[in-house]
This record gives sequence, structure tokens and C-alpha cells, in this order.
Amino acid sequence: MNNNGLASYFQFKNVNWPNLWSAAFETIWMTIVSILIVAVFGFLLGLLLYETSGSNSKAVKALNWVVALFVNVFRSIPFIILIVLLLPVTQVLVGAITGAKAAIPSLVFSAAPFYARLVEIAFHEVDGGVLEAAESMGATKWQLVFKVLIPESLPALVSGITVTAISLIGYTAMAGAIGAGGLGQLAYTDGFQSYNNAITLTATVVIVIIVFAFQYLGDFAVKRIDKR
Repeated sequence: MNNNGLASYFQFKNVNWPNLWSAAFETIWMTIVSILIVAVFGFLLGLLLYETSGSNSKAVKALNWVVALFVNVFRSIPFIILIVLLLPVTQVLVGAITGAKAAIPSLVFSAAPFYARLVEIAFHEVDGGVLEAAESMGATKWQLVFKVLIPESLPALVSGITVTAISLIGYTAMAGAIGAGGLGQLAYTDGFQSYNNAITLTATVVIVIIVFAFQYLGDFAVKRIDKR
């Protein structure tokens, strides 16, 4: 197939549209499932980092150090390396090392630590005077978290999960290069390896549209939540 010149990008007759929509669905599915898991685990890790920071207790300091180490290590590993590193774990968790389902563990391990740091930052930005006022009125630790800390930081938390979701879409494309399915695999195997620039371009455009859609939904949610 001739892949020379810019005209090769616009030979849309070479695009298998059913395969493209199927790949787009896989990308969206991987992103949504991953972001739901990341939202839970990232939030818990971020809350743990926040609650254990600045403590004078040696045990609490040790816990903070362990959690921070876990977060920093997994944030530092390039995603394409992390996928390969976690292949045995993926095999145990989902029973496969290829396909959209097999990409979920790597996506979660890469994004949850990233979101945890965003959660920690959001909590630290809450006005200390608001927390002190609630505490002086007899609020328990759990009431401080669920009735003050989370509501006050909710716009930042939603903004953080939006940023994380967009990063995950990029990760799904990288995962596709080693058989995780989705638009990344379509662009790599049916596009790059098959010298079909039209598929590569089309898959890229669809990924960009998906990113814009997630960004719009995230921005819309933040505007509705933020009452300032």
C-alpha cells in the first residue's frame, strides 16, 4: 500500500470503520473502569498521606513514609515499563496479559499514585480556619473529613480526577502497542505496521475527541460544584 505523501492520510476508504468504533469503545471502557478504581484507591491513598503528615508519632511517621514511598515509586516508573513489570501480577488478577481487561491493573497502578498526590494537595489547600472552627464545635475526625474536608476540596478533587482521566486515555494508547486493544493498538498494528496512515490519523482524531469530551464533562462538573 502506498504510504507516501500527505494524501495517504486522507484515503479513508482504507479505514475499517466497524473496527474503529469497536476500538474506540474499548478505549472508553478501559478509561471509565480504570478511573472508577483510581478514584477510590487514589482518594484513600491521598487521605492517608494527608492524615499522617505532620504527626509526632513514630508509628504514624513510618506509615506516612511507606505510603509516600509507594506513591513516589509508582509515579516514577514509565508506563510502558510498568506494563511489562506487572505482567505476572496482571496474569494473576485477570487471567490474561493481553486485551483491554489486562490493561486495567497497570492503568490503576500508574494513575492511583498520581491522583493520590492531587488529593493530598487538595486537602492541604483547605482553609485551616474552617477545620479549626468545625473542630471547636465538637466535630469528630470522620465528621471533619466527610462534612468539611471533602466538601471544601470537592472542586479540586473533581478537577484532579479529570486530569487523571485524560492521562489514562494516553496510557491506554501506549498499552495498545503491546496488545491491550483500543485505539492505541488499532493505530499501531492496523495503522503504523500496515503502512495505513489513514487509520493512524483517524484513530488519533477519535482519541482527541474522547479527551475533549472528558475535559468538557470534568469542567462542567467543577463549575456546577464550585459555589465560589
